[in-house]
Amino acid sequence: MRLRAAPPGRLAVMLGLAGLVGLAALSMMVGKYGDGPQPLFTALRQLVTGETTDPLLATVLWNVRLPRVMAAVVVGAGLAAAGATYQGLFRNPLVSPDLLGVSVGASLGAVLGIFLSLPVLAIQLAAFAGGLMAVFVVTGIGALVRERDPVLTLVLAGIAIQALIGAGISLIKVLADPYDQLPAITYWLLGSMTAITRFDVLSILPAVVLGLVPLLLLRWRMNILTLGEEEARTLGIDTVKTRIALIAGATLVTAATVSVTGIIGWIGLVIPHIARMLVGPDFRRLLPAAMLFGAAYLLVVDMLARSIADIEVPLGILTATVGAPFFLWLLIAGKRGW
Repeated sequence: MRLRAAPPGRLAVMLGLAGLVGLAALSMMVGKYGDGPQPLFTALRQLVTGETTDPLLATVLWNVRLPRVMAAVVVGAGLAAAGATYQGLFRNPLVSPDLLGVSVGASLGAVLGIFLSLPVLAIQLAAFAGGLMAVFVVTGIGALVRERDPVLTLVLAGIAIQALIGAGISLIKVLADPYDQLPAITYWLLGSMTAITRFDVLSILPAVVLGLVPLLLLRWRMNILTLGEEEARTLGIDTVKTRIALIAGATLVTAATVSVTGIIGWIGLVIPHIARMLVGPDFRRLLPAAMLFGAAYLLVVDMLARSIADIEVPLGILTATVGAPFFLWLLIAGKRGW
């Protein structure tokens, strides 16, 4: 009797989930203090028995590394889901939250919130408003020039909006207090999880979950939207409401993650392509796979950020080091057709 092989998409998701759990455990073991599996086992034993033989180790593992692991999973999964959604919506493999200006728009809102010394919740709301405004401006420009190449219009509009918003961020940096606000803004823009806490993760978790709900519930409609506007309407899909719900959800996820960790680019571009190569273009499988791979990817990047040098390397630098060559490869491969 021959055993029936698991479908490639399901197998990839299962392997991704297993790898994610393993990477999360490995990430708890990597650091300057308490490196290796033995400190983790010791801390777990202390947690179960109530012993306090090494309180510093327990503090490092549960108050420093665990929040970073949680943040890497939430942020990586959220950015990958947002990138996959944007690529499917616009039927453009080069579209990501970065290219459409969502990340930069959210950055402007968050930087403005830091400049005004607003609380964390207000900064997150400002980031969401900035990201939503940026993506609607870009898509609005695309709607105004329908007679031209829509892909080229979106890319050029995104570049222009990023330049405009970048000028606003630079102006705020010039006006900011150089001893208090400017270091916080600069550190935030580089993208890092150094000072992440469990409160930070819990504060963005409702927004991320709320943004992922429409993406997960409407993922079957994404397959229909990829057929084109006329075909989707013929099949009974309200394309306007569906696109608004998907864009709002992806923007909320991006803005919420950016408001806490800063700009961590390229995840929304690279990870959906990797997931698509492994599980196929069916968005019902693509979205969960992209979330798993995005979380695993950011866990690996975070481990590298705190282990490859004496000082911690910003996450945005490492993700760009991988993402930029991958983007160039996509441009070269694009001449053969998508």
